[in-house]
Amino acid sequence: MELIKYLNEYLITKSELLTQAQVSEQALARYQEAGVMPKCSYKLKLTLECDSFFGLHEDTQEIEYYAKGYLAWLGIVQSLEEKEKIFSVFSKRYKEALGNLKNQGFTSMNVKLNAYIQEHIEQEWGYFLDGIYGLCTKSGLPEHIAAKELAIIQINELSELESPTKLELAQLKRAVDLLDESSALFAPHERVKSSRYRLIDEVNREYRF
Repeated sequence: MELIKYLNEYLITKSELLTQAQVSEQALARYQEAGVMPKCSYKLKLTLECDSFFGLHEDTQEIEYYAKGYLAWLGIVQSLEEKEKIFSVFSKRYKEALGNLKNQGFTSMNVKLNAYIQEHIEQEWGYFLDGIYGLCTKSGLPEHIAAKELAIIQINELSELESPTKLELAQLKRAVDLLDESSALFAPHERVKSSRYRLIDEVNREYRF
């Protein structure tokens, strides 16, 4: 199936995460309950039928999939333990990523990336813990989350202009490319509904980038 192929190529299973991090399933559950480790981004429930010489065999499986970047995040969780310190790492990396992007010319006057940045990051932290960014960004980590958010804001701002200048069109193209670099491909059944389709594919088509 195309969905399983996508999940196995771009994410890792809980079993792989636990093995590579050398963490028990119970420890992972504790970290998630404590609000420092993201939940899975996909949960696959499979019903299996196997027919052979020995007869019909039926089985069910549930497989959790995580962003590959969560392996590195789990290492941070293990080393710091305390929720306040772990959130501080997320917040610092998010702000540094925004700062680096602004130095490259990606800017926005949107209040949530300026005056209300701390409130915004706290909201992003909640989405991060829910596993949402493991689904819609390439790594699920603060750097790609910040890039995705800034790119989306810029695309929405610039695409609303009635008569954009050449400079504004160039900025729009850069924002679209930034979103492309930070955004996941999305599972096959999600693509038409995704931000990638709406803000990359459709914008590229409309402006002929």
